[in-house]
Amino acid sequence: MRYAFVAEHRGRFSVRAMCRCLRIQPSGFYAWLKAPLSKRAQEDQRQTALLKEAWVESGKVYGHRKLHDDLIEQGESICVNRVARLTKLAGIKAQIGYKRRPGKYGGKPSVVIDNTLDRQFDVGAPDKIWVTDITYIRTQEGFAYLAVIIDLFSRRVVGWSMQSRQTTEVVLQALHMAVWRRKPKTKVLIHSDQGSQFTSMDWAAFLRGHNLEHSMSRRGNCHDNAVAESFCNLLKRERIRRRTYKTREEARQDVFDYIEMFYNPKRKHARNGMLSPVEFERQRKLRPEGV
Repeated sequence: MRYAFVAEHRGRFSVRAMCRCLRIQPSGFYAWLKAPLSKRAQEDQRQTALLKEAWVESGKVYGHRKLHDDLIEQGESICVNRVARLTKLAGIKAQIGYKRRPGKYGGKPSVVIDNTLDRQFDVGAPDKIWVTDITYIRTQEGFAYLAVIIDLFSRRVVGWSMQSRQTTEVVLQALHMAVWRRKPKTKVLIHSDQGSQFTSMDWAAFLRGHNLEHSMSRRGNCHDNAVAESFCNLLKRERIRRRTYKTREEARQDVFDYIEMFYNPKRKHARNGMLSPVEFERQRKLRPEGV
């Protein structure tokens, strides 16, 4: 495997330097290079190519577990440990998050709306509970503000909106998209933080007019709205922080691509049994009642 590592990286580093660090002889490496590959080495090369293709297809965000699932779906016979070994040798890495600073994340109970959700994030049916949040995106012409509405059942983004200002209008447009798309037949609980957009009279009037019930996080407690905040962090980690946007419109187009073309229809979720939100909803819809 050390010879394979040298072969993989000899375009970037000196062969002799790598051999010296790995404590192997350059002559042994060149002899190995001329020898025909074993069947196992050939299979390693073939499956590494498949892993790279799946990784690029994911936007270079999947780690070895999701890539293993991809190869299994393609009919490959490969264990997760082998995928971990091949991805490590190929330099394939997942996009990982950022550690929070240690400390207490409490907060006083909401004095505006009760925290009805109370961190009950597992939901058994669609369009029962939605969560919402706002995040910002930096562009060369100024900030853009993104509001999202997420269905807790499948973690699907059912509504979103972007504007140049962080006003009530941006969250109302996202919520309007969610109501128009999903057309819920029963009352939906929608959970938010205590941002001014969610305490406005226009927001409250919209909820009353569309059979929506409001739940609100405790002040200063991000964990009460963990799913929405997690999506915003995921979006920034997997897409936003890897781009430089000249305009807000360019950022909006990229957010559209991430949500509508990747996250909802393709991105695997461990919580969904490694299914995308769209596929999870499709399979649950086809499942007989009570199963």
